[in-house]
Amino acid sequence: MMKQELTVKSLDGPVHPDWCPGCGDFGVLKSLKEALVQLEIRSHEVMIVSGIGCSSNLPGFIRTYGVHSLHGRSLPVATGIALANHALHVIAVGGDGDGFGIGSGHFLHTMRRNLNLTYIVMDNEIYGLTTGQASPTSQEGHKTKSTPRGNVEKPLQPLALALTMGATYVARGFSAEPKDLTKLIADAIAHRGFSLIDVFSPCVTFNKLNTYAWFKERVYKLEEEGHDTGDMDAALQKSFEFGDKIPIGLLYREERPIYDDSEPILQQGPLVDQPLGIDKETFDAILAETM
Repeated sequence: MMKQELTVKSLDGPVHPDWCPGCGDFGVLKSLKEALVQLEIRSHEVMIVSGIGCSSNLPGFIRTYGVHSLHGRSLPVATGIALANHALHVIAVGGDGDGFGIGSGHFLHTMRRNLNLTYIVMDNEIYGLTTGQASPTSQEGHKTKSTPRGNVEKPLQPLALALTMGATYVARGFSAEPKDLTKLIADAIAHRGFSLIDVFSPCVTFNKLNTYAWFKERVYKLEEEGHDTGDMDAALQKSFEFGDKIPIGLLYREERPIYDDSEPILQQGPLVDQPLGIDKETFDAILAETM
């Protein structure tokens, strides 16, 4: 039987995206498809897991395996899938509210374990699905439905958190820079370890501050500045840079053992391919220890 040609079009999902016209998430979806095509990863080799929010609808818009999980719970679900079948390319997707708000605890501990996952966050600095409240990455002073006098909370710094909690691939993309974003996603998927790509993905409906024009005036590419992606101190400095100049691109990459390497049973292949149960000798030994 002849294989279907792998193209961006062949990865179109069963549901047409229902995001607002102009939403930055369209660019992320396209770059993700292009990255899979570049890496020649076929649909049945990919699992995409999301939480709740506008961007978390993405699994329905791409032809791969997918799970639309609970609010803030994409990473623990992705962890279970990756450990059960580490032959899959497991990619978690979601928004800044989902991942850095209710999901922040899972975010920290998944990175600490250096699980072999890719996490793409469509960061629009607002709660879009619930029509425009301040999110964990909203800027101080930003007037929203929940902060009509201006946001008084200091915004969370996801890249700094990722660097200090053990992520081994840390990058920032911009949905209006599709070529660069595709490369970041492809490299993140190919990387062995936890990869974070925080993507500026403007909400054209509810965030009138952090617009495409606002970002285009400020972003610059790290690769054009000679940034050393192996220098943790330099990466940390760049992670806090958010003002007149904002860096995009790869901040940091490190090769080190992943969580799977610590589990002998995973060296025998994916759990889904291993026989269920244990032999009588092992069972008797366990029983003797507990009696």
